[in-house]
Amino acid sequence: MSLVEIQNINMNYHSPQGETEALKNISLNIQEGDFISIIGPSGCGKSTLLNIMCGLLKPSSGKILLEGKEINEMDNRIGYMFQKDHLFEWLNLWENVSLGLKIQKKLNKKTKEYLENLLDSYGLSSFKKHYPNELSGGMRQRAALIRTLALSPHILLLDEPFSALDYQTRLKVCDEIFQIIKNAGKTVVMVTHDIAEAISTSSRVVVLSKRPSSIKKEILLEFSNEYETPLHRREAPEFRNYFNTIWKELDFNE
Repeated sequence: MSLVEIQNINMNYHSPQGETEALKNISLNIQEGDFISIIGPSGCGKSTLLNIMCGLLKPSSGKILLEGKEINEMDNRIGYMFQKDHLFEWLNLWENVSLGLKIQKKLNKKTKEYLENLLDSYGLSSFKKHYPNELSGGMRQRAALIRTLALSPHILLLDEPFSALDYQTRLKVCDEIFQIIKNAGKTVVMVTHDIAEAISTSSRVVVLSKRPSSIKKEILLEFSNEYETPLHRREAPEFRNYFNTIWKELDFNE
């Protein structure tokens, strides 16, 4: 059984001007350990699909199954990391990363130790008393991911998590976040506009068409073991071929 089954998802928006078809017959199976990137033209409904997957939006038809059970509302088994880190400026780093556990009344000795280990492993333990405005962009993104991982989600949804960073920082943080996720053994679905980012991180890329959005192509990515990190993958001989394939599928004039 797949970890996640997206079954015939359709999404229509209604307004005084009429009905707008956003997603059309989206079906996708996600296996445990997958890192899937969803890419497509601006406005095609990538983030809408993520919002349906986590239960924030109800589709017009179709359903999402997580571990065989239908998702109809927000589910604690799903971690969602947005474009912005959404750290609270009046809380220090420790208070920010432990907030979800406090809200769910799960902050105890065991979860505190897990958080301490995450902060120590990823270079943030000495910044526990610092406030967000004292942290770099990369540190803030790491903190946002650790806050999400603290809740032990079964799957992570990432909505353009690096888009707010400058290019050099983006490359570095992408590498760091990838390693954190790999070490945690999490399944990931990421939305991105960046083809290179999708190729360098993912096991599979799903290309969406223009609205009404459907799946145009699924591309399985395979790299030799010497190209294990996002930065190294950009140097792999296969990288250019994958890039050209995805670029051709993204026919912006269709």
